[in-house]
This record gives sequence, C-alpha cells and structure tokens, in this order.
Amino acid sequence: MGHKQKDKELKIETPRIPQNLSELIVEDIQSGDYFEMGVIQDAFLDNRTANKVCFDKVIFRHINFTGTSFHQLELTDVIFEKCDLSNVDFSNAIIHRAEFRNCKLVGIDLSHATIMNVLFNECMGNYATFRFAQLKQVIIQGSSFQSADFYTTKLKKIALHSTNINKSQFSGTKLEGIDLSDCEFNGLGVEVEDLKGCLISREQAYVFANLFGLVVKE
Repeated sequence: MGHKQKDKELKIETPRIPQNLSELIVEDIQSGDYFEMGVIQDAFLDNRTANKVCFDKVIFRHINFTGTSFHQLELTDVIFEKCDLSNVDFSNAIIHRAEFRNCKLVGIDLSHATIMNVLFNECMGNYATFRFAQLKQVIIQGSSFQSADFYTTKLKKIALHSTNINKSQFSGTKLEGIDLSDCEFNGLGVEVEDLKGCLISREQAYVFANLFGLVVKE
C-alpha cells in the first residue's frame, strides 16, 4: 500500500509500486496498449502517436518522450526520473499517484487533464500548459514553471514551494487558499477577482500593486 507524504499541511498519496520490478522493453506503442509492473529505462519513445495508452505501476528512467502525443493517456502509480517530456501532448490525461523527479517538461500539454496526488520535484516546466485541467493534491517544489499556462484551471489543495512561476497565466483560475509566498515572480497574468483568499508575501504585494496600477506609499 502507498504511504502518505507530508508537505507542511498538505498530504499526497505516493505511487504504489512494488519492489524489484523487472525491466520492460517497449519498442512500439499502439492505441489502447496497457503496460504494467516494470521499469522502462534508457530508451527513446519520442515522436510517437497513440490514444488511450495506460501505464500502471511503472518507473520511467532516462526516457526521451520529446514530441510524443498520447491523447487520453492514463498514468497510475508511476514515477518519471530524469525524463525529457518536452513538447509532449498529454492532453485529456488522467494522472493519479505519480512523481516527476528532475524531469524536463518544457512545453508539455496537460490541458483538460485530471491530475491528482502528483509531485513535481526539481522539474523544468517552462511554457507548460494546464488549460482547463483539474489539479488536486499536487505539490510543485524546487521547479521552474515560467510562462506556464494555468488559464481556467481548477486548483484544490495545491502546494508551491521554491518555484519560479514568473509570467505564468492564471486568468480565470481561482487562487483562494493557494500559497504563493514561496514562489518567485515579477509578474503574473491574473484577474483581481481570482486573487481573493490567495496567500502572498509582503514583497509580492508590491508586485501585484504594480500589476494593477496601484501606488504604494511608504
């Protein structure tokens, strides 16, 4: 069974992966394929196209997925370690109990995805797209998501720590209860009404004041 990972007050379920998994050799991936219980490592799975592929209890190590399109992908109990997922299309994916560790996620498309109990740790996710996605119980830490697109994204129980979100787009996304105080940014795309209940630092208050044309008197 999986265990709980504490992140201040937020708890997420970690992937439920057995020990001593054997290596999986994946040469071709077709729509509807199902892969489970194994380690896939040191491989190129780039520029592939398939629909409704499922990975269950799988560890990916040093995999290059660049330019791959897996629409309606299902990921359950998976770990990505030092993988390159630049410009992949995982739109409409369902991702549950997953970890992305030290991965390159530049330009990844997770629009309309359902993402629950997921950790992004030390990832490069600049220009990532989460439009119309649902994120619940997600931790992003030590990462860069500059110019990422969270337009009209549903966020619930999200923790952001030591992460650069400069120039990211949050318009139409309710930030109530989201703590941005440990994030780095000089500007965000955001509407005034979406900031209600958002937690920010004193320094960030000046950033928002400038965004909305306010003058703060010393």
